[in-house]
Parts: sequence; C-alpha cells; structure tokens
Amino acid sequence: MTYTNRADGSQINQPTARAQTGAHSGKTQVNRLAGGQIDQQSSINFSFDGKQYQGHPGDTLASALLANNVRLMARSFKYHRPRGVLTSDSAEPNALVELRTGARQEPNTRATTAELFDGLVAKSQNRSPSLKYDFMAINDRFSNFLTAGFYYKTFMWPVSFWEKIYEPIIRKAAGLGSLSLEEDPDEYDKGFLHCDLLVVGGGPSGLSAALTAGRAGAQVILADEDYLFGGRLNGETFGIGEQSGQDWVAATVAELHSLPNVRCMSRTTVNGAYDHGIYSAVERVSDHLPVPPEGKPRQILWRIYSKRTLLCAGAIERPIAFENNDRPGIMLASAMRDYANRWAVTAAHKVAIFTNNDDGHRTAVDLIAKGVKVAAVIDTRADAPRIADCELLAGAQVIDTSGRLGLKFIKVRLADGSERSIECGALGVSGGWNPNVHMTCHQRGRPIWNEQISAFVPGEDSIPGMTVAGAANGDFSTAAALETGSAQAVAALGDLGIKTSKIDLPQAEDAPVNIQPFWHVRHGKGRAWLDQQNDVTVKDVKLAHQENYRSVEHLKRYTTLGMATDQGKTSNMGGLAIMAELTGQSIPETGTTIFRPPYSPVAMGTWGGRARGKDFHPVRETPSHKWALENGASFVEVGNWLRVQWFSQPGETHWRESVDREVRAVRASVGVCDVTTLGKIDIQGTDAAPFLNTVYANAFAKLAVGKTRYGLMLREDGNAMDDGTTARLSEHHFVMTTTTANAVEVYRHMEFVRQCLFPDMDVQLISTTEAWAQYAVAGPNSRKLLQKIVDPEFDLSNEGFEFMACREITVCGGLRARLFRISFSGELAYEIAVPTRYGDALFRRIMEAGKEFDVVAYGTEALGVMRIEKGHAAGNELNGTITALNLGMGRMVSKKKDSIGSTMSEREGMNLPDALNMVGFKPVNSADKVTAGGHLMTKGTPVDAEHDQGYVTSACYSPILNSSIGLGFLKDGANRMGEIVSLVSPVTNLNVDVEVVNPQFVDPEGVRVRA
Repeated sequence: MTYTNRADGSQINQPTARAQTGAHSGKTQVNRLAGGQIDQQSSINFSFDGKQYQGHPGDTLASALLANNVRLMARSFKYHRPRGVLTSDSAEPNALVELRTGARQEPNTRATTAELFDGLVAKSQNRSPSLKYDFMAINDRFSNFLTAGFYYKTFMWPVSFWEKIYEPIIRKAAGLGSLSLEEDPDEYDKGFLHCDLLVVGGGPSGLSAALTAGRAGAQVILADEDYLFGGRLNGETFGIGEQSGQDWVAATVAELHSLPNVRCMSRTTVNGAYDHGIYSAVERVSDHLPVPPEGKPRQILWRIYSKRTLLCAGAIERPIAFENNDRPGIMLASAMRDYANRWAVTAAHKVAIFTNNDDGHRTAVDLIAKGVKVAAVIDTRADAPRIADCELLAGAQVIDTSGRLGLKFIKVRLADGSERSIECGALGVSGGWNPNVHMTCHQRGRPIWNEQISAFVPGEDSIPGMTVAGAANGDFSTAAALETGSAQAVAALGDLGIKTSKIDLPQAEDAPVNIQPFWHVRHGKGRAWLDQQNDVTVKDVKLAHQENYRSVEHLKRYTTLGMATDQGKTSNMGGLAIMAELTGQSIPETGTTIFRPPYSPVAMGTWGGRARGKDFHPVRETPSHKWALENGASFVEVGNWLRVQWFSQPGETHWRESVDREVRAVRASVGVCDVTTLGKIDIQGTDAAPFLNTVYANAFAKLAVGKTRYGLMLREDGNAMDDGTTARLSEHHFVMTTTTANAVEVYRHMEFVRQCLFPDMDVQLISTTEAWAQYAVAGPNSRKLLQKIVDPEFDLSNEGFEFMACREITVCGGLRARLFRISFSGELAYEIAVPTRYGDALFRRIMEAGKEFDVVAYGTEALGVMRIEKGHAAGNELNGTITALNLGMGRMVSKKKDSIGSTMSEREGMNLPDALNMVGFKPVNSADKVTAGGHLMTKGTPVDAEHDQGYVTSACYSPILNSSIGLGFLKDGANRMGEIVSLVSPVTNLNVDVEVVNPQFVDPEGVRVRA
C-alpha cells in the first residue's frame, strides 16, 4: 500500500499494483477486465433484443451487457427516456427486462440480479418499435405538460371523456413489461421454517452474526438475496486479516455449511416482517437455470418463524441529482466498483467520478488499479483527498451531461465558477449511503436521523424481537460491521437463554465516514432526475411544494416519488432533502415515508404456490360424495365444499322435476341430506355456558344437558351475524352448528371474544366441521328409519327423545354417534353424526334401511325449497344489514343479560316503527314468478328508490303449494299481512302483484316437527 496526503493532512490508502485489462474473452466483450469472481475460461451465449452476445458463468445480465458495451438497456416509464443500469443489485430502477420466451416469459426482471445462463433470451420493454428508436419518446418533448400531478388536473374534465378517451389511454400506457398469456409451466411451492435466530443479509455483519450463533449451537437461518454470500466484500479489494475479503467469506461460509444447526440460504430475499417473529422469504430455486430440474419448483415462498431476528441488510448508495443525470453510462460509484472488482467489467474505458465523500475515491482507486482511465474525480468538498494517476477537481460539481443514447461528455463547474467539459463514457456518482431500513418499517417503525452519516437509521424497537447490525444500522466500516454483527448475535441469544461470547474477529478496514451532505446541483433550467423509473425530477418536488403538497406522504403520491418497483431505494432521500430545503426545515423535521412489504417484487405465481388449476380452489368433498356420484348427482360449489344440488332420475329432463320429486318425497315419507358442511364448533370448559351466554343474544346459561337450543348471534354493531343450534352434551361440553357460509367467520369471532374480551374464562374452542359426518333425516317416517339404525337401547319415541333433544348414542352395533332432534324442513327430523371416516358407510346403511319407506336422497335445492316453505332464515337473509327485529326475533335478544351486540341493537335507528320485517310473498296470479332480488312497492306508487318498501331475499317454486313463493323484508311487514304489493325489477322488466303472507307457508303451528 502507498499513502497519499489529503488536503487536510490525513492520508488515504491506495493500492499500487495494477491489474491489466484482460484479453477480450469474446469479440464483443470490449469492456471485459482481468480477474473478477467469474469463470473467464468458459463462455455463455445469450441474446438481448434479438442480438447474440457472450458472457461468463458468474455474470449477471447487466454485467454481461456492460462487458459487451451495451449501455442502453431500457426506457423510462413516463417520458421514455433512454436508460442504462444505475446499480448492481436489487435497488435497480432502470434496467428492467423481459426474460425467456413463450410460457416462461417473465416481465420486469432486474438485469442486475438476473443470473446469466446459456441460451438466456432477454428483451427490453416499454418501447416501440425498438429500444433505440422509441416512438413514445415524443412524451419527453411534452414534459412541460406531463409534470407532477398532471393526471389529477387533466383527467377531471370533461367528465364525458373519462370512459371513452382517458381510461383507454391510461390502461394502454400502464405497466412496463408484457405477459405471454400462456399458462406458466413451472411449479411454485411454500414451506415453513423455524429458528432461534434469523440473520437477514450475508455481508460481513451477517456472516459474523451467523458464525457467532452457529458456534453457540443455536438454530440459525442465514438468508441473502445474492447468489454469493459476502455482500459488499464481493466488490471490494481490501483484505480481512491476512486474507482477501473474498477468501475470508469463502472460509466463513464453508464453516457455516459444516454446522448442522445453520441453514444458509442464498438467492433468498426476506421480503416482509410480520407479527410474532414471522417473516416471509422468497427463495429463487431455479431462476438461474433455463428450466427447473425435474421435481424442483422455480421459487419457494417460506414462512420463517424466528425467536429473534438480526437485520444485516447493509446500505444503499444514493445518487446526486444534476441536469441530465439519467443518461446510460451514469451509475452509482459503488456499482461501478462492483462491476470492476466482482464481474471484471468496466462501464467504459474512460470514466469520471462525482462524489461528496471518500467512498467515491475508493471507486477511482480500484478502477485505476484495473487499468481503467479515470479522467477526473469531481468532489464537492474543498478539502477532498488526492489520489495518484487521476485529476482531482475539488469543490467542483457536475452540472450537465451530453450523449443521446449514452454518456459522452460531462460539464463541470469548477470551484472558481468556471466551466469545463470532460469526455468520458461513464460517470460514477456517490452521494453517500443510506442504511437499508426498509424492513424495520414493516410494522410502522419510524427511522431516526443520524447527523454523522447524513442518513436515517432504524429507530429503537421498530419490530419486536429484531435488532440491527452493520451498515444497516449506520456502522459503515467493515470492522464495525464484523464487531456489531457478533455483538448483536450474542445479545439476541442471551435473550433466549443461550450463553455465548463474541468470536475472535480479524482486523479489517475501519475508515471513518467522511461526507459533506450534497443532494442536488443548482444550475440552469434543465431537469435533474430523482426517481429514474417514474421520471420524477427536482422540478416536480418544487412544484409539489408550490402547490402545497409538502407532507412527505403527499409528496410521494403527488409526484409518484418512490412508488416504483424499487420502492424508493435510490430516490427517496434526494426528494426529502430537497423538500426540506424548500420548507426551510431540517430533514428529520421534514420526516420520511416508511416502507411496506414486499422488500422487492414477488411473482404472483410465488404467492399462489401450488394453488393453481384444480388446486387454486381446493374442493372439499362431503362424506357421501362417492355415493352421490354413483347415483346421478349434480353438484354446486358452496365455498370450498362441493355439495349435491339434486339427484336426477331416469326420465327426468329438467332439474325442477328432480327437485320437486325430492321435496314431495321428504314431506310424504322420508329423505336424507348430507349436512356435514354446517360449521361445527366444540366448546368445553367450566365457563362454557357463560361464554355462550355472552356470544349469543338469547339465553344459554340454563340450557339443560341433553337439550338443543336455537341461537342468534349478533355482531358488535348489533346486526345479526349468524344463527344455528347449540347442543349441551354434558355440564361443560357444548356442540355448536353454524351456517356453512359463516363457519369460519363465526369461529374467528368466538376466538376473538375468548382471547381478547374474556381471556380469564375457562373455555376452549375447536372447529370439528371435518371431524364429523352429519346427515339430516327428515319426513314423517324419519323416526322409523332411524330406529333401524340406532342401537336398540336408545329410546327414540316422542316421549323418550322429544323435539330439540340431543344425545350421544351408538349406531349399527356400537359405532359412537350423536343424535339431534332438530328440523330445517318443518318435518319430523333428526340430524345424526358419526366420525367422518364412517360417513360413507353410514349413508349407504341409511339408504338401504330406508328402502321400505321409499327413502330419497335430496340436495341443496330441495333443502332450500323446504326451508323457504317453513320460513327459516338462511344466508340470503343474514346479509350483514339485518337485525333481530328485522328477522322477527327481537324478543330473542335477552334484556336480562349482556351479550355481544345487544346494547348496539337497541339503537333508535335499528328500532324504527316502520322497520323491515321478514315476511312471505305469494303471487296473486299463481302463474307469476317471485324473483329474489326484486324490490317491493306499495301499489300505485312510483317505482323508484324513494318509494322502495323492501326486497325479496329468497324465492323458489313450491311443489307443495303449486306456486312460486318467496321470503323477504318489507317495511312494517308484520302489520301488512294480506296486502297486495308490487314486486318489481326494472333490470329484468319484472312487475307482478304479490300478497304479503306469513313466512311459514307449511305447518305454521309446528305440529309436524313435534310428532
């Protein structure tokens, strides 16, 4: 090493040995250097926009294109400006491409993270007809009309233009890449992992932490989005101890792989931090291959359960805004260093550096050592350090650039105010570093300002169980990263009771942060770019300030700053700093937006996993499904369940014939229906009865053992949530049934009440919907049929097993079962349940035993007809807007006890004199049809919303009444029995007269159910 004096008398390290520019490993790789962490002995063929190129194993698409002197890789979203790479990692806002062809075509992939493989086909996007000649670049000519917020002002008038002009144009312009519209042939998977310590980031701090925890015997997961562990060390030339940085990484990773308690996950991006130490991570298993290996997924979405987490995500270099700072060839100085040291690529053979800190000089030193000509280092600081073999322009600024499709010249304003033009093909820009705080914000943590590094760092306790180390916490030197990584791992394990100590750490670079904050160049009237993907400029921020969009949240949405797929990684700080200048506030006073998951874009296929095709909506089959298939059933999806609608018999040509037959057969003799889909919740505990008394509006505390009671459940706002029956099998054991549609919602509601509102109650809940096969046996002969199934020691007589009774019994010679005497059809009926594994056998036994009674199996249509005939409310009536009063169940809401929603149900607006009441409807002309969804009008009044009297919720044809009938809600309906009202539907031109009748069309006295 040699040392060069700085202007302030201090020194900066500079390597003296220079590597020579490598022999070009392909005719087109004119920018390839010697060395790097790539295999230059092997070549890889790939294409970009139809042109063939060569690269090497270890290249990314971006590094291979730069090696082939391809700087123009994309067009910006709004103005279609020519763009090249800005970064070397996942923070890239510009170089988004389409990879592969056909069904595997993938849009919006970062060229900086796409690993090169033989035969890779890549295509630029957001241009027409070509990247070089893009017709949409005309937008740039109209940039004065397309400033920040133009969409808010432009698309408001005239109103008639929206649907026919504005919306089609916006939809056509929206998006970047394109989809093949073919089915993705690859598989995606999901998995679960558990660990003591999750280390996010495999740079020096992450490796130090993982090694510390791994040696202590803790279960460790180390995840890094790169395919090489090492983080910034992969792009640096300094050593660690007696080794190069890369050798130290290799040795450390080898040891971690040898530890059985450590899982090293490269190509894995931890995307989100959620409650209770749960993190989502995407592992790109096969993205670096042309086709996933047989039996392997392309990507896996992991749900990681960690006891403690250590964020070692590093930092992101930020650019400086100046006129025309978006030309291809202008990139972050650290990216330029990465391409040179890791991928042996220079962006051009003559480059310049623009910086406000010492890190920019490190790039210049490394490029010079690689044999790259550095025309000048332009440093905004007057006391900038000098390095050999390179001109230093201290106190200077880059004020403009030229080169239509790639950088050719930069214009520099010197310290004395004079201007100078410098020829170069690439410019490295370094405005300092921002700790990567994104994940600390995922639970609304707020970063805090660190004056020493002029950047935001994570706030304390941003996420429970998470600590931060290394550059992500503002500790930028390698020595500090190693030290804090190990120390934080020791602290995290100590919280878990795992005793360990810091590992012996090698000597490493420990340079202090030396930065003079500088955010943008004030020069001329040209545009200086902040968010290069969304084309947000300094002028846009100034316009937002002028139009009073000064809050950071308003600034973001008004200008779209940071709303691109890079989530503002390289753009946010510049915009915030400029707004701070405009408002006369400090940056911490101005504030910062926070970030939300995912950290980087995730493919929709990854979120879906195996849930596609038939698995997208998995079918839950009832226990009698196989028998139903054998007997002519037609099915319907009910949530995830596949239920029988009706059973067709020979000679029946229409579904109504089947349904009518089933209804008549049940009411004449007996029928069987699979009702397994009803929600079943097992409730046990010494406080089970008081708990039910709380969640139900009506009383349950004194329900006798062996009895079942109909219950009405209210939401917290007082509206009806669900109805069902609950049986008391023993003193502290209840079984609740819910409607099929609300099974999950009711269970969640009850768990919330148990855990959050009454945590001290001794009550336990478990869903047993799938555990029990349950069948409704209904009709005058239902008792006789069951007596042939139920073991003889159980008395099923009307006296021995009365209406609403329940009992645990045995059937078929000792099989345990449950029997409930409840009815949904209005007939003498029972529901019998057995463990699901015996469901098919029991159904077949019932059908065999019922032959002498002409038993029928009936489906959901017949079930629905009979429940409407009986006037039972179901899902159509429980639509979220209905109260107990509307249902005619107002007296069920007990005034003697408190329950969820009971107080709110007493609000004046829910108890109006003319409130809706559930009533029945029958057409005056029996040939007319009652239609669900139709609205009710008083005869002779206008058909409009002002005169609306109610609506029909359920309707069917009743084969018992030989007429169409319906249930619905009518204002003051209970006092309007016999009135003729109009049922209308302007959409379907329906207008018929219907009579308001008792909703219980069949057996209103309830004689049959008690027979």
